[in-house]
Amino acid sequence: MDNHTEEFNILSNIKHPSDIRKLSDGELEVLCTEIRHTLIDTVASNGGHLASNLGTVELTVALHKSFNSPDDKIIWDVGHQAYAHKLLTGRYPRFLTIRREDGISGFVRPDESEHDSFYEGHAGVSISQAAGIAAANAVKGNKNYAVAVIGDGSFGNGMTYEALNHAGSTESKLIVILNDNEMSISENVGAMARYLAKVRAKPEYYRFKAGTEKTLKKIPVVGQSLANHLFKLKATLKNIIYSSSFFEDLGFRYIGPIDGHDINGLCEAMNSAKMVSVPVVIHVNTLKGRGYDFAETSPEKFHGISKFDVVTGEAISSGESYSSHFGKILCEFAVKDKRICAITAAMALGTGLENFSKEYPERFFDVGIAEEHAVTFASGLSAGGMIPVFAVYSTFLQRCADQMIHDCALQRTKTVIAVDRAGFVGEDGETHQGLFDVAIARSIPNTTVYSPATYEEMSRAFYNAFYKDKNLVIIRYPRGCMPAHAEEAENADYAVVGNPDAKTAIVTYGRLYFNALKAKEILATKGIDIKIIKLTRIKPLPEGAVDEACGCRNVLFFEEGMKNGGVAEEFASLLLERGYCGKYKINAVDGEFVSHASVDRLMEKYSMSPERMALLTENEVSL
Repeated sequence: MDNHTEEFNILSNIKHPSDIRKLSDGELEVLCTEIRHTLIDTVASNGGHLASNLGTVELTVALHKSFNSPDDKIIWDVGHQAYAHKLLTGRYPRFLTIRREDGISGFVRPDESEHDSFYEGHAGVSISQAAGIAAANAVKGNKNYAVAVIGDGSFGNGMTYEALNHAGSTESKLIVILNDNEMSISENVGAMARYLAKVRAKPEYYRFKAGTEKTLKKIPVVGQSLANHLFKLKATLKNIIYSSSFFEDLGFRYIGPIDGHDINGLCEAMNSAKMVSVPVVIHVNTLKGRGYDFAETSPEKFHGISKFDVVTGEAISSGESYSSHFGKILCEFAVKDKRICAITAAMALGTGLENFSKEYPERFFDVGIAEEHAVTFASGLSAGGMIPVFAVYSTFLQRCADQMIHDCALQRTKTVIAVDRAGFVGEDGETHQGLFDVAIARSIPNTTVYSPATYEEMSRAFYNAFYKDKNLVIIRYPRGCMPAHAEEAENADYAVVGNPDAKTAIVTYGRLYFNALKAKEILATKGIDIKIIKLTRIKPLPEGAVDEACGCRNVLFFEEGMKNGGVAEEFASLLLERGYCGKYKINAVDGEFVSHASVDRLMEKYSMSPERMALLTENEVSL
């Protein structure tokens, strides 16, 4: 870890955010350069989020120069853009461990540092959290600030507007930093707007404003009236120039837009915001990927990226993934059926829909970071005669429970949800693991759920979803690639692999099927004969699969999901109804959030690797 210290003389000496305030302007520029080098080299080695972090370097430095963390709370929306924050809050010596097992997280988390206020991984929550802290401070008479740093993408999330609507009606020390790195929310209206933005960002402006209002109010009889008219005139002119009335109508004071790579300008704006007695929005323009040409040119590619070559910018890929194969499947169906359309919540590249968006733009809908809307929108498309497919990561589907229940299943609309990153996700950690979708979906009536293991099974599942199944259909698949030379099970909702008369069975679904096959081989070398009952449709459970297990003395169910509410629990219930008297064991994630580590390590830790499967099965047989 000490290999950075000689090259990065300033960064290596930042032990606490307060150290930043001791640096000269020139040293701050060098610090930003050192941070960018560290980000590029580390993400190239470990994978992670790069473009967004490169864009917030100066902003992060200015935040820690202007505010007193951890007394002032800096709350990062999503948290994927907080790498520089980690470097400036005492975690530089461990930064090379980011996203590795037992290393620091790729997202903010309070158990890692006192400078992290919340576990963050989903968009649109920061303003609500910051508003809550600001309200608590006000009740307690605490003079500290709550600062929410939120990207423009998160402004498409409904919770953001709910928070703005409420917080603007309060008198609290709440400051919202709107990091605008993609689209301009306030229209660019030329030199006058830029000039006035700089004026309004200076503390002297607010001192002058306060003094003028105070003087006017002292004028007998007409003083208050003059002050009120002056305020209305100023607001009218400002809104004409800025088109910023949205925030101010909600009760916020608006400052900006500010150059997000000008540390001095940012600090002036933040110090000005401290002087205002109402909540403030500081609008900051930044460039995603700043300082690394490949990331500046293709910020979407470098948003969340696996290991890559720094010189070429090319990712070190392991071949076709479940996500990319899903995209192929959808295009194959769409060319024949013009009713099929695709929806994404700002994740076209990550969910494999990039080609679909180009080939069928009139049937492709990116709704922004608005998963709840996406599901209800899909139901509306279905009611209009289309066959919608909403592609979403499992972790973000958690937001859509009400919409799946009320707007899809209850309405009996033909809605298909393609759930990517189901199961262990790995290095992204607790906030992103895809372990809850099965437990959520299992309780919803009028719903069918598939969990295919192979690419061919994915194709069959989507065919069934489009042309056989009714109502809401969920098809879930993992992150990564299907194993090479994977053994296909028969074309059915379930399959029995191995000796059908074996008295020990491993029941599983999804990619754990491949681990079960290897476990079967390991057990065979020890003279233990087992069969695998492989589920493809996990809701409703195939009756025949339960019947197959009834004849066994030992049944072990391995599930890459939560034990509470999982498929294994329902399978046990059905066995009990049939009077099963053998031994039944469930192996799943039980009552905990799964921390970051590689998928292989998580499989080993939670006894789902082939070796651990074989060992647990052998132990049960020998009892």
